[in-house]
Amino acid sequence: MPLKSINPTQTAAWEKLKEHFIEIQDTTMKSLFLSDSNRKRDLTLEFEALRLDYSKNRVSGETLDLLLELAEECDVKDGIEQYFKGDKINATENRAVLHTALRNSSDDAIEVEGENVLPEVHDTLQKIENFSEKVISGEFTGYTGKAITDVVNIGIGGSDLGPNMVVEALHYYSNHLKTHFISNIDGDHVYEVIQNLNRETTLFVIVSKTFTTQETLTNATTVKNWFLEDAQESDIQHNFVAVSTNMEMVSSFGIASDNVFTMWDWVGGRYSLWSAVGLSISLSIGFKNFRQFLDGAYAMDQHFRETSFEKNIPVVLALLSIWYNNFFGSESEVVIPYTQYLEKLPPFLQQLSMESNGKSVDRDGNPVDYQTGNIIWGNTGTNVQHAFMQLVHQGTKLIPVDFIGFEEPLHGNVMHHEKLMANFFAQAEALYAGKTADEVHLDMKTKGQEADIARLLPFKVFAGNKPSNAFLFNKLDPRNLGILIAIYEHKTFVQGLIWNIYSFDQFGVELGKELANKMLI
Repeated sequence: MPLKSINPTQTAAWEKLKEHFIEIQDTTMKSLFLSDSNRKRDLTLEFEALRLDYSKNRVSGETLDLLLELAEECDVKDGIEQYFKGDKINATENRAVLHTALRNSSDDAIEVEGENVLPEVHDTLQKIENFSEKVISGEFTGYTGKAITDVVNIGIGGSDLGPNMVVEALHYYSNHLKTHFISNIDGDHVYEVIQNLNRETTLFVIVSKTFTTQETLTNATTVKNWFLEDAQESDIQHNFVAVSTNMEMVSSFGIASDNVFTMWDWVGGRYSLWSAVGLSISLSIGFKNFRQFLDGAYAMDQHFRETSFEKNIPVVLALLSIWYNNFFGSESEVVIPYTQYLEKLPPFLQQLSMESNGKSVDRDGNPVDYQTGNIIWGNTGTNVQHAFMQLVHQGTKLIPVDFIGFEEPLHGNVMHHEKLMANFFAQAEALYAGKTADEVHLDMKTKGQEADIARLLPFKVFAGNKPSNAFLFNKLDPRNLGILIAIYEHKTFVQGLIWNIYSFDQFGVELGKELANKMLI
């Protein structure tokens, strides 16, 4: 069953929100807190080890009620059910969208074309576990019989961004294997990765659903030729594995059929890290940790599917995003994790959100006359405080912020972590409260800078009233990372539902590829 086509701007809730926006657009968050002593408590959602404080947003109770009405009128609940049941909601490509099945540990049937896909999913996970254990233990060896020391993931887009991000994020849990990633077709990038590797002890994981992606196949062929400088064609089966559906192309490359991990057409690339595309993750952190990562996402799936919308974390985040994008005119959102381990989270979320919802026609194929999609950007705190936060604080643009923090440091350095988290809380408070002219005046007077007050006061005023969400987990571990990523996946999906677009195709990436191929002829 295809998703219903409902123009959000034609709903009663949208009209009410337009009127409500005129009334509330200049309301300060300070006044909202003053009028409701329970605001922080009421606008904090909890799930397992996560607390999401969204009280520092420019919304009242009426705003939230109207946004929930919008979700109801756009039939978001029905869309979520179709999403989980395996309906072909990716209608332009006639596919189901079932990355949620990849982390589903239940025995419930999920059918595509009348067949339960979970047994095959579970079989693939078992194969990933068996292979990971053999490589990590040294039982699986390279072509000269030596144990594997390095793993190189060769892919691009979802076959790189997701695994790369997770391996970096969970590096604390990594084993002795060193994991590398090759994505860009830039030959210098390839050379920088392979120049210090040992052919005998390196395992190459080629990730390409079709095994025809230009960048991936070019890089894989270059690596293969480098490998064959010292090895034989028959040795490829010992040091190369593939994640693909194109068995013919994989075989012609020289990879043994036993070393091929399957993919499915109902899993989009940017949602595929939960599948065999995540093989490099399992190799890096071990399958037990990989399973915990999947379990965290599955737990969030259940929350998303079963929880009423007013308490539903992905739904609330999606509605807030639509509020800023479509009514305040905010075109971008910044994501700031307060851990260096999540340095690659913003680029991952860029693909997740911008490739999904960067669409300008609705589900009927008609041009939309409202904003869709969000520009996602960011970096890690506290680095961002010495980079772009000046614009967020005192610039002319309204940019909602997601702060992501953790109560516990992984390596136990309490002094560093206390300073890190002081900045985490301070940035959200500064965006919210700002600094008035009276406060600046008093501050400068107290510091003995009275002579400069008239000249500098305008430059030191912060308007405040800048919105943010604060995600606070107990610590960064595989389960919590799975929860976090699933939240953003579902948020993206809900946005697409309300915007009446198809979030799971990506025809916009094809034109540049086509022209590049013509230029090479």
